[in-house]
Amino acid sequence: MPPQTLDILVCDDESSLREALRESFQREGHRVLAVADGRSAIDRASTQHFDVVLLDLALGPDSPDGYEVCRELRARRNAVAVIMLTALDSEADAVLGLEAGADDYVVKPFRPAELRSRIRAVLRRIGTGDDRASSPLRIGPLALDPGVREVKRDGQAVDITFSEFEILHALMAQRHRVHSRHELLRAVWGDSAYRDPRSVDVHIRHLREKLETTPEEPQLILTVRGAGYRIGEP
Repeated sequence: MPPQTLDILVCDDESSLREALRESFQREGHRVLAVADGRSAIDRASTQHFDVVLLDLALGPDSPDGYEVCRELRARRNAVAVIMLTALDSEADAVLGLEAGADDYVVKPFRPAELRSRIRAVLRRIGTGDDRASSPLRIGPLALDPGVREVKRDGQAVDITFSEFEILHALMAQRHRVHSRHELLRAVWGDSAYRDPRSVDVHIRHLREKLETTPEEPQLILTVRGAGYRIGEP
């Protein structure tokens, strides 16, 4: 991981995993708060800044689940990067997590190398950035400014997640190329070894819902059948 100090919130009702994550990140010099239920996570995120939230999906019968916690964080326009930790490994569960606003998800039991890969990618995105052009980009009604991580359509700011921003940035920075799902995974996370390429489709659908006049008939983010996605130029 990069050497910068991060504020990390761990929310998991499994005490052994919660404490193991807390101790591991603290040994690396990060500031870590570990809580056992969703309401505590929402309350602390309302009053304290966090860079990354590691959020268990199933938090017990008396707690809001991870989906609800994530939706609450996004409703408050909290820019924190959210990684869900889940024992549910079906495609439907992963899609639900992404649709709730999560930037990534890790299936339990996970390998330490896998989790560190995800965290490194989050830190890269919110910390050092990447090697793509940092100058503002404009295509049709879309404007993207990497310096302030802002996207506008027709001059109006659009609220998008970290992963959605990175995918859109990749598409706009190389506007004449078709990008495969694996290329877009690498653009967001730096590698694609642990990720389902279909998760890209979820983020693309969200971008269309936020940016297209008619999401079912996209003009800005186009599908190239059998190849991937490219940016349109209306």
